[in-house]
Amino acid sequence: MTLRGERELTARVGHLLLGARREFSCAAGDLETWSMPGMRARIVKDRPLTVRKLFDARLLADEEGRRHLDEAARRGALVRISTTGLPYETIIVDGLLAVLAGPPGPGERSYTVVRSPDVVANVNALFLTAWNAAADLAEFRRSAPPILDQESLRVLSMLGSGRKDESAARELGLSLRTYRRRVAALMKALGADSRFEAGLRARDLG
Repeated sequence: MTLRGERELTARVGHLLLGARREFSCAAGDLETWSMPGMRARIVKDRPLTVRKLFDARLLADEEGRRHLDEAARRGALVRISTTGLPYETIIVDGLLAVLAGPPGPGERSYTVVRSPDVVANVNALFLTAWNAAADLAEFRRSAPPILDQESLRVLSMLGSGRKDESAARELGLSLRTYRRRVAALMKALGADSRFEAGLRARDLG
């Protein structure tokens, strides 16, 4: 069964998602696939569920993504990070139901709902393979180099070029205060004690 948009998904299979009793598993490459936080919160509220959330490492490149992952872990979800890239969101409920999101595009996104035991079992097996190859969120943060978004890379480029803060901020379209705040955040993320060291660390990371 293929549904169009989040509202139809919620109306047609919301009761099945809310019926989760043992396990709720989710794999997502971004935060845009299914944005109805109210439904998500109701699925896991006051239930002894095992909640597994597998995310693409790119989500750690920005503050919103980091905040989302931290909140999921704080609420008791098991959160792992994949470095191999993930497709659009996949949800598996109790090993009995799978929801596969379609690619983004014009109009509302499609969602394919699968209840065939053999197909759900195969989707679940693929999820577990990716899950077992991924790293726990805290472990990943300790061992992996920081993932930098495009704006951070541009700021580092300015640092490496030796530009004055005023000139760099103007070229990037940032206020001087915002630019300096980004520089300080990057130095902390890179474990650098100086701007020069931050530039060297960034060069080492490619």
